[in-house]
Amino acid sequence: MFDQMPYDCKFEWGRRGAKEAAKRGEIIIIVDVLSFSSTVVTAVNFGAVIYPFPPEEDGKAYAEKVGAELILGRAEAAKAGKPTLSPVTFNKEHAGGKFVLTSLNGAFCTWVASDVPALLIGSLLNASSVAEAANRLRKELKKPVTVVACGERWAEVKEDEDALRPSVEDYLGAGAVLAKMEGGKSPEAEVCAAAFNSSADRLSELLWECGSGRELRERGHGADVEHCSQLDVYKIVPVLENGIFTANFYS
Repeated sequence: MFDQMPYDCKFEWGRRGAKEAAKRGEIIIIVDVLSFSSTVVTAVNFGAVIYPFPPEEDGKAYAEKVGAELILGRAEAAKAGKPTLSPVTFNKEHAGGKFVLTSLNGAFCTWVASDVPALLIGSLLNASSVAEAANRLRKELKKPVTVVACGERWAEVKEDEDALRPSVEDYLGAGAVLAKMEGGKSPEAEVCAAAFNSSADRLSELLWECGSGRELRERGHGADVEHCSQLDVYKIVPVLENGIFTANFYS
């Protein structure tokens, strides 16, 4: 059976990777750079409360149940002047606000992996801080850490095709976290960290020109790509507690 035992730090991809790490009872760091993770980190940094929720479920009913506002799609929310999955739409005015955030990748991976000793959100924006938090938790809980790069989803997937599309931005985001983590790294985690170390001085360029970056830019969201490409601008580490991401400072 495939696994990355007996290493302290591991690397996985997507929904299945998150699910398998959860089955093993490990500490999990979810990385979805464009844009779920970056949005959660930014929103929580400004004091917002985020409820992650899978898009396949009834988000409106869930939002009503928990007394939160369901975040709309980028175009719809922009017209209404509301925050969206776009991280740059959050600011200090949203402090104390409660929002249900759905996404095909990051929110879904969070949902399937929620029953673990600790689930943290990582991105380029808080890479060093989340690594420091994970190092502490690994020692306290005596559990290994798996960093999950969520990846993207192919459109119009046929029955005989895999829906996961690995993404360079999530690989580099995961690598940024793994590069600062202590303990023995699996070969998968080691190579991921090395990919970040070799690209650290070109993050803005690589995210701007990668497939996901181009897709967002063509939709008019270049500011998101620029924001999400920044390294270690926040010290906040969102941790999932009772289905909610709130402010947790670890550095």
